[in-house]
Amino acid sequence: MIDNSIFENKKAAYYTLGCKLNFAETSSIGKLLSEQGIRRARPGEIADICVINTCSVTELADKKCRQAIRRIGKENPGAYIVVTGCYAQLKPEEVSHIDGVDLVIGAEQKLDILSYLKGLGKNEEKGRIITSASKDIRKFTPSCSADDRTRHFLKVQDGCDYFCSYCTIPFARGRSRNGTIASMVEQAKNVARQGGKEIVLTGVNIGDFGKTTGESFINLIRALDEVEGIERYRISSIEPNLITDEAIEFVSTSKRFAPHFHIPLQSGSDEVLKLMRRRYDTQLFRHKIEKIKSTMPDAFIGVDVIVGTRGETDECFAEARNFIESLDISQLHVFSYSERPGTQALKIEYVVDPKVKHLRSQILLDISDKKLHAFYDAHKGGNAKVLFEHTPKEGMMHGFTENYIKVEVPYDESLINETRRVKLGDWNKERSALTVDAFID
Repeated sequence: MIDNSIFENKKAAYYTLGCKLNFAETSSIGKLLSEQGIRRARPGEIADICVINTCSVTELADKKCRQAIRRIGKENPGAYIVVTGCYAQLKPEEVSHIDGVDLVIGAEQKLDILSYLKGLGKNEEKGRIITSASKDIRKFTPSCSADDRTRHFLKVQDGCDYFCSYCTIPFARGRSRNGTIASMVEQAKNVARQGGKEIVLTGVNIGDFGKTTGESFINLIRALDEVEGIERYRISSIEPNLITDEAIEFVSTSKRFAPHFHIPLQSGSDEVLKLMRRRYDTQLFRHKIEKIKSTMPDAFIGVDVIVGTRGETDECFAEARNFIESLDISQLHVFSYSERPGTQALKIEYVVDPKVKHLRSQILLDISDKKLHAFYDAHKGGNAKVLFEHTPKEGMMHGFTENYIKVEVPYDESLINETRRVKLGDWNKERSALTVDAFID
């Protein structure tokens, strides 16, 4: 039994590093603490509890987590510091020895946080660790962000069974698992009741949805499409071998799913894809892009790419670059390969020099800039539905079209969380968004 008196008059601050899935789970943690009377610390206030939800996708991510933990501890002297997430799951001992850390909670335990806050306000030993081995992480815990963002992130799946040679996420998140379609629909209905307009479906490997319930991803999106009150859904990162032609065709004719896809390629070289232990080749990937564009010519397609992996020779990179340039995509998300302990990639002998890795990254980022600007240029002067967000910046506010074009207008509170049809104008001064020529309705 938890002594709720320890939560009286307490303030909590929440920090999220990494993926959309982490944002959804941090929001759920915040809701749990709020139900116990712990209010969110306001800007400038020193929190009594700091919850830091970490990422460990690369070595750089680990470094950023360590820096954030130390900074947050200094900004909130005397606070009870809780660290959770993938970095905490993979390297709990390392995290526990960072100055100021009181509690380290693994992936399986993060949404049972209340059970482990009993040390709050007591002289309990710092750096307490509560984690499970990755093979034991099997429980699916539902999460849906419900903060002050226009977009909500609905966790539909967790974990991964793929074990790509470079990746530690299966060790951090455990095996693939999911909730039921009925539970996802109910959460979407709750978002609609709260006035939410847009939901992003998120998870570690969302195309694997249904593995633990005998259901399927296509039936999930069909069911969600019927939820009244939600104006649009976005599908977050989905494996190319799991986004079926049937799902693509459904999105193209659906009532609420946006023509916006995020598909990890990781390499445009078939040789490197084999070394990565990916479950597709470039031929399949090209087919998926062409299928999307043939049914939804205006669709936004974001693509993840890793450069400098072990085994990526000059010839392999040249092949990858040519393949990527040939694709009708909108943007690249470029990551530099990072050595991760315990991965099979460490057995590959050919190592890319860090300077070469950096050069390759810049080459792909330049390609991304050209593709993104060309995508925006093609839509200038056209009409689009924009859902406006709340955050003001230097007197301006932003929104996104269905196909994920960022739009900028002078701040107007009445537009927050509203969808308006507009005529798209030219680039803003920073060339980071398009302006609005006119509001059509």
